[in-house]
Amino acid sequence: MADYDSESSGGDDVATNVLLGYASKEPTSDAISQLGGHPTWLDDKSAPDGALAKCKVCNGRMNLLLQLHADLVDRFPGHERRLYVWACKRKACRRKAGSVRGFRAVRTDGSKARAAPPAKQPTTGAPTSSENAKPAVNLGETLFGVKSPSLAHANPFATSTPGSGVANPFASTPSPAPKPVEDPTTVEPLAAIFAQKARISSPTPAHSTPTPLGPQEPWPAQSAFPEPYPTYHLDADFEYLEASSADIPSTTRLDSGESSTADDNKVAFESSMDKTFQRFADRLAQNPEQALRYEFDGAPVLYSKTDAVGKLLAPAQEAGNAKVQTASRGTGGSKVPTCANCGAGRVFELQLTPHLITALEVDEVGLDGMDWGTILLGVCGADCQAKGKREGEVGYVEEWTGVQWEELADKRRS
Repeated sequence: MADYDSESSGGDDVATNVLLGYASKEPTSDAISQLGGHPTWLDDKSAPDGALAKCKVCNGRMNLLLQLHADLVDRFPGHERRLYVWACKRKACRRKAGSVRGFRAVRTDGSKARAAPPAKQPTTGAPTSSENAKPAVNLGETLFGVKSPSLAHANPFATSTPGSGVANPFASTPSPAPKPVEDPTTVEPLAAIFAQKARISSPTPAHSTPTPLGPQEPWPAQSAFPEPYPTYHLDADFEYLEASSADIPSTTRLDSGESSTADDNKVAFESSMDKTFQRFADRLAQNPEQALRYEFDGAPVLYSKTDAVGKLLAPAQEAGNAKVQTASRGTGGSKVPTCANCGAGRVFELQLTPHLITALEVDEVGLDGMDWGTILLGVCGADCQAKGKREGEVGYVEEWTGVQWEELADKRRS
């Protein structure tokens, strides 16, 4: 877990809008989310198209990295959601487009959406634990081409002070089948909190006619897949940053009035470093065991700004203090592609971090394993249903994955 004690830190730490996920061998309150292993589906009847399990480079079967229970009752009432991220193990496929893929499972229940209570505007912004905390910003429109459904600083996890024990989406109860509308007096605490937020659901009308689909490839048996990565449960906690490091820009240097050749060399070295990577490393170092960063419609922490993904996203992130806010509104014209299923803009939802590699490859020998720096997942901002699926049916939609590969010259994993 994170090196953070909510009772002892007092006002020395700054809370962000990000939920961090940690690999746990012990069961957690979330019975659905997992790292590694084999996937499970929203029901036993509706598996994805088997083609989604194939690497686009070699056409071989991939391995599951993440399965995430991703219900967002405030934004998508009546939607059951899961996210899946996969990667090909073959060495020849690494660093090639299509060797990492992600898709979203969704089942809609329009009766829940129609029964949801009226939306209320949030009365507070991002959660803070000190006066130094900065308001969160929303890059959904800037980077992914979709407007936020509510105030720019609103966040699904900012309904109360972090660390107060409020449930989070990683700890929801599984829903094996569509359920009737709950009595508002008996709704679980998480749903009750989320129901007070603005919603952007677009449920499929009951009278709509599904678009016919072509034949799908059956999902393979488990024996058809390579040896899976070990399975971990997923634990979660809010992200906290040290206020001192959050307030002082990374380029700031204390000057004692004395000068030396060593100091000059240090400054010259730091000025030549990849500041984007240093920001990434500094941010993750404050919670070094994080394997997942989650912030729906939030902002990713980039590993590099010089690769294809960095060039796509970095222009909108240049102005902010990335120690607290990884981005601020910018004018970058490049955006993540819109949803191929419905045409809506995509939003950032999560990213995987290098500690996940350490956990999944714990039993593997050598340095010849996964070599990405981070994997980003951008999803449909409207949480659309797959074409051809009626209300109450499970559909699967492939989403955008942006992979920032580890710099070869800096590979130091052991």
